[in-house]
Amino acid sequence: MSQPLDLASVNALDEAAFAEAFGSVFEHFPQAAAGAWAQRPFASVAALHGAMMDVVRKLDAPRQCDFLNLHPQLSARNIRAGTMTADSNAEQKSAGLDAMSVQQEAALDRLNADYQARHGFPFIICVRHYTREGIFAAFERRIGRSTQQELDEALAQIAAITRARLAARLAG
Repeated sequence: MSQPLDLASVNALDEAAFAEAFGSVFEHFPQAAAGAWAQRPFASVAALHGAMMDVVRKLDAPRQCDFLNLHPQLSARNIRAGTMTADSNAEQKSAGLDAMSVQQEAALDRLNADYQARHGFPFIICVRHYTREGIFAAFERRIGRSTQQELDEALAQIAAITRARLAARLAG
């Protein structure tokens, strides 16, 4: 959708137009938009976002893990290859992950592999809220936590990511 929508316009969208406008807010998970559509009308952008997050929160544990695994690892290689969604690509670039030294790329690759092996899903962080150095520090701080803590943190980070993506699609 090229023009940002206002809330009244969002509430008037039919199911197909709603899916077109918001299906990509959650990484490779248009089901969040599909599930939220039935909750219209939304009193606020926060209510719209909450309805979308509820779809994710109501998934059982194995399906939540599957959902988390739809998210890309933080990686300069992914940015260069263009293998991520446009949103993820822009977000990772905004944190300078496309301008790392060879040593930083190798360190990030190791952290990604260790985190994935320990928790069963990729490290998820709202990169727009961090510098590259802050991302590395968060990785180091979070990698040793319990998988349940990280599942909760990943969902909180996804809420921040998707709140920003949703705001970009809406006027006002």
